Amino acid sequence: MVFNKDFFDAADKTLAQADRLLADKYRGDFGGRQPIHTCYVPADKLSPTTPADWGASALQVIDNHTPTARSFAKAIGAQESAVEEIFERIKEKLKVQPIEDLRIDFEDGYGRRGDEEEDRDLQSTLESLQFLNLPFIGIRMKAMEQVTRERGLKTLNLFVAGLCAQGKYPENFIITLPKVTFPEQVDVMVSACQLLEKQHSLAARIIRFEIQIETTQAIMDQEGRVTAAQYIERADGRLTGFHYGTYDYSAAAGISSAYQTLDHPAAEYAKSVLQVATAGTTVRVSDGSTNILPVGTVQEVHAAMHNHYRLVRRALERGIYQGWDLHGSQIPTRIAANWIFYRDGLAAASKRIKNYLQGASSGIMDEPATALTLARYFLRGLDCGAIQSQEIEKLTGVDEQALRTIVINKGII
Repeated sequence: MVFNKDFFDAADKTLAQADRLLADKYRGDFGGRQPIHTCYVPADKLSPTTPADWGASALQVIDNHTPTARSFAKAIGAQESAVEEIFERIKEKLKVQPIEDLRIDFEDGYGRRGDEEEDRDLQSTLESLQFLNLPFIGIRMKAMEQVTRERGLKTLNLFVAGLCAQGKYPENFIITLPKVTFPEQVDVMVSACQLLEKQHSLAARIIRFEIQIETTQAIMDQEGRVTAAQYIERADGRLTGFHYGTYDYSAAAGISSAYQTLDHPAAEYAKSVLQVATAGTTVRVSDGSTNILPVGTVQEVHAAMHNHYRLVRRALERGIYQGWDLHGSQIPTRIAANWIFYRDGLAAASKRIKNYLQGASSGIMDEPATALTLARYFLRGLDCGAIQSQEIEKLTGVDEQALRTIVINKGII
């Protein structure tokens, strides 16, 4: 053999650092649920009824403007048959779980107020939090910029202390760090999390955060390096996601207000960079929001619904599975776009994963990456409600746990 033991030993030594990097930094998505949206509510507006209120707003849009599957399909620009299949289930979800991820906003949506007022609203939100049972929840603190840094860190401190005083730090709690420009701001956030964990005797890295991408420097630094990739490295394993901030980022890039949209080329570039930076890591990407709400005349409502459906579907097709919603009236089109997206591909995806699983035992092997992508497709559809649990085994020949095992094993069965 041309390659002897000395060669293999030398290869192992040369590639040891690369092997560790792949194992530590590129473990791949953990396969857990990702919400289809994040809903932002100013801190002074939060109440125990907020999710129900958003659901009521969503149902009101349907009842007043698209009361039938046919009218809903026409408004969003989808096939009537696709909507008929899910129309009643959408309304049921709006009654049961309209919000998947709630972010209590102490930043732009809340504004700069006096310390006493923010402290008072903070305590009120902690009280409301005890009555909210949501898959994901958290706060958006003020930025690490000099003018808001002290207040942001004070809010973080008081909120974590309040959560711990209620008995247990929630595992589904995520902190949003906005307007991150330089990696050093991430360093300060990590230090703050470490101090809070020590103060409250919490497990290491239980305090997790996401970063909003709202400045051009968050995409590329002054030396032409991808800054977001540096954020991942500096976040000490705490970073859960990057959220694109439509309007702040567009303004930073010099785009006129009339053209600040989720599908502007500048937005597409920024999100493509984020996708490359996060690929293979445990960090996820979320799209931003549109401020065009379905309100006004029937024509205006339908136009806004069509636009929102189009933008959500566009993001899904580009591999971005989460976005922001600013009002309950946007949730019907969010759900519809997700559910139709996953159900559109069911037949083809079912055939492909069955072929892969059968090939694994018959000597014909597709790429494990194929199985991994297909398993994630089914699990995302299941998590958001597009695919029902009883359909999984019928469609794929395996149960949900088998699909999650494929994700954990990165497609290897």
